[in-house]
Amino acid sequence: MVRTPLTPWERERGERFGALLRAARGTRSMVEIAAVAGISSETLRKIETGRAPTPAFFTVAALAYALDLSLDELAAACALPDDGEALSA
Repeated sequence: MVRTPLTPWERERGERFGALLRAARGTRSMVEIAAVAGISSETLRKIETGRAPTPAFFTVAALAYALDLSLDELAAACALPDDGEALSA
């Protein structure tokens, strides 16, 4: 299966998502949060740095649980801009 290249919007959204996770993690270690979420610390590192900008739903849900965030908060932080500019991309 060939994956379609990410759009600039998708890359930006991944970076914003990663920044949100880093902020929510605070002083807790990557290893601690990754263990609670059931993922590797390397996977968490890739998500936080934007190198894995489109994690699977269950990974996002597990991270939300580990960081005590609601999926609604995460979705709102990663929503399309109001002007719909990214829809044409």
